[in-house]
Amino acid sequence: MSRVVPPVSSALLALVLASGAMAQSSDGTFASNQRFLPKDGEVLFRSICQGCHMPQGQGATGAGKYPALARNEKLEASGYPVFVVLNGLRGMPPFGPYLDDAQVAAVVNYVRSHFGNDYQDKVSPDDVKAVR
Repeated sequence: MSRVVPPVSSALLALVLASGAMAQSSDGTFASNQRFLPKDGEVLFRSICQGCHMPQGQGATGAGKYPALARNEKLEASGYPVFVVLNGLRGMPPFGPYLDDAQVAAVVNYVRSHFGNDYQDKVSPDDVKAVR
């Protein structure tokens, strides 16, 4: 069952990042108005991804369609989620400018090994660098 989610998360993120007003968030999520600070894949997922893809990666449908990450066969090819996180896709904004290679690898590895996904081949920061 999908939950209805308004498309606020992406718009809010874009506003916060574009405003330049935030030097560092009180919760440590942002290092500056240009970069996310956490390096842990789960923390990055909870900070960035779950607002649209939902806490268990189940996805949602409402003003937009947020695909499920849970049991998602498209995640089998590790280059696919790396490309999507870096460049965005459809309604998802690109996070490449805001995450370093290690952060992209961490969040991709987290999603590929949780929510019923069991893809154990790890993405490395060098793999991400090659896609940039």
